[in-house]
Amino acid sequence: MNKRVDSLVIEGVEYVPADSIKEIEGDIKIVVLQRGWSAVGIYERKGSDCKLHNASIIRRWGTSEGLGELALNGPLKETKLDKCHGVVEFNNLTSVLTIACKEESWKNKL
Repeated sequence: MNKRVDSLVIEGVEYVPADSIKEIEGDIKIVVLQRGWSAVGIYERKGSDCKLHNASIIRRWGTSEGLGELALNGPLKETKLDKCHGVVEFNNLTSVLTIACKEESWKNKL
């Protein structure tokens, strides 16, 4: 008798089968937050709660034409990205602006 287990809770932590985790779908965006933080990742918004999945903080743009150049071309030779391990969460009110990225330029860079 094979019975599928949908989840298991051990010491208050829920575990699920690896094949049940779906890849996050959404637009890749650069987000400029208050205090000068810039991040890039797969953008998700529900109400005022925002998340960036597979995100990186953009420590150095490395561009001659600003963030728009990064959005269009992806990371350049001089661009410095600091990978975030986990999900970057923020309130929409802390967002200064978002820039939609060219998906092909960023697809394998996150």
